Amino acid sequence: MPAKRPTDMRSPPTDVNVGTHNTTKAASINAVAEYAGVSIATVSRVLNSSKPVNAHTRERVEAAVEALGYRANMFARSLMRGESHLLLVLMPDFANPFFSETVKGIESVARRQGYNIVLSGAPDTLAREGHSLDILYNRLVDGVISLANYHDLPRVLRDVPNLPWVSCSEFNPESHVPHVSIDHEQAAVDAVQYLINRGHRRIALLGADENYAWARQRRAGYEMALRRAGLVIEPQLIRIARGTDYSFGMEAAGALLAQESPPTSVFAVSDTLAIGAIKAFRRAGRRVPEDIAVVGFDNIPLSQVFEPALTTIAQPMFELGAEAANLLLERLAGGAPGSRTLQHSLVVRESA
Repeated sequence: MPAKRPTDMRSPPTDVNVGTHNTTKAASINAVAEYAGVSIATVSRVLNSSKPVNAHTRERVEAAVEALGYRANMFARSLMRGESHLLLVLMPDFANPFFSETVKGIESVARRQGYNIVLSGAPDTLAREGHSLDILYNRLVDGVISLANYHDLPRVLRDVPNLPWVSCSEFNPESHVPHVSIDHEQAAVDAVQYLINRGHRRIALLGADENYAWARQRRAGYEMALRRAGLVIEPQLIRIARGTDYSFGMEAAGALLAQESPPTSVFAVSDTLAIGAIKAFRRAGRRVPEDIAVVGFDNIPLSQVFEPALTTIAQPMFELGAEAANLLLERLAGGAPGSRTLQHSLVVRESA
């Protein structure tokens, strides 16, 4: 049965079907106000319970909402209150499994607290001419979790100083922005020390773009472990890949094999580079680990099922994302949380 219509109600607009929730055209707040014979401000007060409204008027508005099948735009209502319940996650690489696993952790915490996340490619969002900057400058999100290259952030942090930020994995220790990460340098020391303990002396590094702090820190750990063992750091054994995709690992590994005296082992700063390197070694007829051992970094899901299974540094990817979300939510609640360092571990499998 159609909803009972209180007295003094006006006729509905002609393009709205009364009595059903399947409207020809979505009912607007204007239509509700017109139908109830009240102002838009009064409808807003009833919907948001922001100010007292007498019982008779409230009944008329509620009946109009029911009759027209009005559905409030929750996003718009949130913005009116100064919040969107949206969190922006800046992603440097959608294809990298590390970031997808980390985002799962972010999303799990955000969802439980009533937030949704918006993923955005960092290069596009942070480009000076990029339209995606509007989401930051117009405060369409409540806060930001950045996995992006920290080198790209200072201008945006300066232009939007009051927007809460948290960094995840990639961070600047001198910044006021709180972060959650592991000790990348110590993790690299552990990986290289494992190879040294296995008898390796010619250990190569497959590095990544050193605009990223984590890439610099992992290289520093590699060099520290060699120095502690009294081994010479040989520049020709250090190869910086053009990216972190598998193909770039294959490319960089090929350059190592072309040397007159190739390494007996490789430490790669990501599992994707390590897996690409193993493919290159096997195509060249080298056995892993018999001819050349390989250690990766991250412990992405593929590292367990790839043949040979990858020895790697395990980052708690899901936990990194979850903890980053917790940090940001603490900031949104008015807190001032400190940065947090999570534990890594060495997972020994078949590749080294």
